Amino acid sequence: MTFPKPFYRWRPHPWHGLEVGVNPPVYVQAYIEITPFDLVKYEIDKETGYMRVDRPQRTSSQPPAMYGFIPRTYCGPRVCALSKGAKKGDGDPLDICVISERPIARAEVILNTRILGGLPMIDHGEADDKIIAVLDTDNMWQGVNDISELPPVLVERIYHYFSTYKLVPGQEVEIHIDSPYGREHAEKVISAAMLDYQDQFGN
Repeated sequence: MTFPKPFYRWRPHPWHGLEVGVNPPVYVQAYIEITPFDLVKYEIDKETGYMRVDRPQRTSSQPPAMYGFIPRTYCGPRVCALSKGAKKGDGDPLDICVISERPIARAEVILNTRILGGLPMIDHGEADDKIIAVLDTDNMWQGVNDISELPPVLVERIYHYFSTYKLVPGQEVEIHIDSPYGREHAEKVISAAMLDYQDQFGN
């Protein structure tokens, strides 16, 4: 039996089977792993595409935005070259935080987003950028086109979350986050991650 496109006989892998977006690197899709209501860190199982429990959060910090990744991206040499001080990319899809006025409590959803900027994060020497975007159909944020136009406290919350979400008592945290960058640089990081993906996995 044949199946017409885009009908899928089986569930596509969220990392490899979904499209990057309608007009990357300006508009991209985000696959959401964690919502602002989660106190457990979930992440995609790279082999099966199903969600896996990584760990309960040890701190009281909650994600200030939806958190997931951009399909068909990979943090490799090109992403590393854009991250000052990084030794290599982290080998994962590019992370993205998505801001929405209305609470979205479900994970494992696909969102169309508009890119605003990002945080240049280095985790144990590996480039681990956090792209920041808004839900593209969100009327509250429709006039915002760059991270500099967001309320500073919202960016501070995202910065604080990623500065503390791996804290373990008695262990030194090897995370460094520089000042946020704007949309122009974020688009360069996304484009680099798309090319790194092609090099790693092919078209």
